[in-house]
Amino acid sequence: MGEEGGGRSCGTTRELQKLKQQALEYYRENDVPRRLEELLNSTFYLQPADVYGHLANCFSKFAKPPTICKVVGKIVLDGLGLPTLQVEVFCTVQNFPKHICSVVIATHFQVHENAFPELAEAEDVERSDAVSTAVQWVNGAIAQELQGVAPSHQAEVDRRLRTFFENKVKEDKERKELDKSLEDPTAPVPFPLMPPPPPPPPARKKGQKQGLKDSLAEKPVTLPEPAEPVLCGSMAIGAVSLAVAKTSAMLRSNPLYASMAVLKHPLEQPTKLSVPLLMVSLVSCGKSSAGKLNLMQEVIGIPHPGLTAKQGVEMLMEIQKQINRTMEMPLPPKPEPKKGHNGGKRGPQLITGKMSHLGCLTITYDTIEQPLLLIQGICANLGLEMGRNLHLAINCAAHELMDYSKGKYEVMTGTYKNAAEMVDLYVDLINKFPFIIALIDPFRKEDSEQWDSICNALSSRCYIIAGSASQSISKLLEDGHIGPPKASGRIIKHTNHTTMSDLVEITNLFDSKKHIAIFGSTEGESSDDSLVDLAVGLGVRFIKLGGLSRGERVTKYNRLLTIEDELGQNGTLGFKEEHTFLYLSEDDEKDARAPEATAAVSADPPGPPQPVLPTEVVDASARA
Repeated sequence: MGEEGGGRSCGTTRELQKLKQQALEYYRENDVPRRLEELLNSTFYLQPADVYGHLANCFSKFAKPPTICKVVGKIVLDGLGLPTLQVEVFCTVQNFPKHICSVVIATHFQVHENAFPELAEAEDVERSDAVSTAVQWVNGAIAQELQGVAPSHQAEVDRRLRTFFENKVKEDKERKELDKSLEDPTAPVPFPLMPPPPPPPPARKKGQKQGLKDSLAEKPVTLPEPAEPVLCGSMAIGAVSLAVAKTSAMLRSNPLYASMAVLKHPLEQPTKLSVPLLMVSLVSCGKSSAGKLNLMQEVIGIPHPGLTAKQGVEMLMEIQKQINRTMEMPLPPKPEPKKGHNGGKRGPQLITGKMSHLGCLTITYDTIEQPLLLIQGICANLGLEMGRNLHLAINCAAHELMDYSKGKYEVMTGTYKNAAEMVDLYVDLINKFPFIIALIDPFRKEDSEQWDSICNALSSRCYIIAGSASQSISKLLEDGHIGPPKASGRIIKHTNHTTMSDLVEITNLFDSKKHIAIFGSTEGESSDDSLVDLAVGLGVRFIKLGGLSRGERVTKYNRLLTIEDELGQNGTLGFKEEHTFLYLSEDDEKDARAPEATAAVSADPPGPPQPVLPTEVVDASARA
């Protein structure tokens, strides 16, 4: 009996010795004894009030970096109550899974306020499919692909997402080819619906000579190019890339804009960051408005670059209040009709307006000058000088104005202009209102000749901006240069499969070409304010968030003011330079294609075009 007990005791002792040896080796491999001794010694000398809190903080520095353990996609509602995608990221932090952050990305679909029910229903189905597919991608293959990856490795995350997306594009192409091969060759193929051709030009009178405008007007209007294909579910790529970038920033206790600045400037981070200049929608008089005026989808206020964002918002808020009050005031009565003429019994009309999804009032106006004179009068009453305290931009949204049955733009109900006449209209508009310093989408992207013409005529006096007329970010990066249409700048948006690496690359391309970058929000926005951080970190010139109404837009303005305050307190707040305009000559495109060849041949290369300040334009107009 005693011998059996002694045997068990010896066995237990040997097992304990073995465990101790294993423990010793384990701790030595992880350098625990040395670090623990150093930590205990330093703690004794420091004698912190919270000993265990101090030890916990010190040990956390030796912990392995967090890695992604789970990515979750969900369907949520945007600011208009439409479905969109939310992505949540979970990381393994000190051996435990932890929820880090969530982001919401807006869909790329435009908001059509007066769309036909059939078209609206079809787009609702397409949007629902896009969001549902994106959720499946996130919760399936993307979550598996990113498991175990450190969120700080943004380039690696974006590379994996790009590879995943390219495979999905390939699968979609193969599926379509297979479906096409299985189609019945005898089945009738429906012809695509195309806009009706424009009518033939009116016959000239006998003896009338053909002028330049006539020859341009007689050119047949180019049919709209097919929209760039958007793969169903592609928004998952952009959302996950943003979510990982935000996760990395939060784990380091850094704001997202600082992390984006490091991505854009990996070698040397800038000592100062500036807040983008505001582009705030004041009124809308576009195609969806009840008045005759169609041309101005947005009249946009741009505060002077010398103002802080807070000062600019306060000034524009006061202007917005005055616009709202104007809606309640009747128009001045018309002059009394002459004796014998029946002027009718119609009384003074109200300038009516409703709040649009853009966050500004949609106003019923009948002429191009009316909204501009309204804002000009309000600024005069407030003691603000147009062209110095405040400039304006016009979002023309020309792609919505083309009447293909006539081959002309319907700038006002019943008033049509061909492409050549539109150039004259814009030149006259800038001559009359020189405080307009930007025209957004003045033409369709198909009217490349008119883009060239308006740049030749106005680029030294205002920015010519391509919004809807611009190619997508992926297409611009694929081509490797800023293609047509010719413009001073472009509006970029974070949608679909655009990753953080793509945004850095496209802004670097714009910077190298002295091209204006405007970071814009989509029409169907959510309350996620991450895009403000992206705009600040990328160092874009302008940010376009819509009007100062609607919660999903005001949230972003509040975030902008918070960032400005943080940078000011840290002493890292920079300011944007004055507005300057570079004349875009006809030879710019040729020079851009072969700059190296020109430099090699010419010993004395021509200098850059001289910039023009908007105040010089205003002063010259006043003297005239």
